Amino acid sequence: MGRFFLGMDGGGSSARARLADYSGHWLGEGVGGPANAGNDLEGAAAALEAATNMALSVAGLSRHDRADIVAVIGAAGAGDPKVAAKLAAAPFGFRDLRVVTDAEIALEGALAGGDGGILIIGTGSQGYGRVGERRFRVGGWGPSLSDGGSGAVIGRRAARRALEAHEGLAASSPMTAAIFERLGGSAATLSAFGKTARPADWAALAPVVFSHAEADDPVAKAIVMAGTAEIEALIGRLVTEGIGRVALMGGLAASYRPRLGHRFAGLLADPVGDALDGALSLARKDVAP
Repeated sequence: MGRFFLGMDGGGSSARARLADYSGHWLGEGVGGPANAGNDLEGAAAALEAATNMALSVAGLSRHDRADIVAVIGAAGAGDPKVAAKLAAAPFGFRDLRVVTDAEIALEGALAGGDGGILIIGTGSQGYGRVGERRFRVGGWGPSLSDGGSGAVIGRRAARRALEAHEGLAASSPMTAAIFERLGGSAATLSAFGKTARPADWAALAPVVFSHAEADDPVAKAIVMAGTAEIEALIGRLVTEGIGRVALMGGLAASYRPRLGHRFAGLLADPVGDALDGALSLARKDVAP
């Protein structure tokens, strides 16, 4: 039985780790780079390793203490069993390691192990729910085909509108000008960005869009309105599966919540904890008698 528990969250924008002792006291936290295991398994493993090293350092522990750690990783992309197995086989050196999806640890943390649903809105977006032994997922398949309302989708739409405004194909606004300048100030530099940008790079543009929407920028408001409709559709799909409460989580949750229709007011719940709390809870359950 390990003396320490480590919860890790691997998302499209960053990796996070939280270390706790057997009594539940937090000992240290760490962060790393983007960690979507489905898109870049080696990069995700390296980012999670960096976050782990930081958490251990803060706690005053060394690599030798890893043999006393029971860990759970919740990773974007781990819904693919092959990806999860490969990440679990990475040489982290823990006593025990289990890999689940990032949605699973977020649900565990938000609802303290109870039934209900979550909607994660960050670099990507995904709804996930639990009713008894049944699990239900909607979204989270990547911004090219899915992830409505996510930071990556919002950022990509804004960049496209910025290019269209530059070429006179659509109306310009302060937001389109700001995005255009941020991406190099020319069609060529914007095009080059688009050819190499990762989801996290697109998502980094989302705060610009939301801030301009707050200032009544018409183009930004239209993008945010379309994103809000997509978020409402995801919540509505959870409801049709019998989910009675939904906690919003992720970096854009606070931006969307006041924009949601009144029909969702009685459905939304405040998260009890975060994804790392959920990962630590699952780690403790792994060693429970």
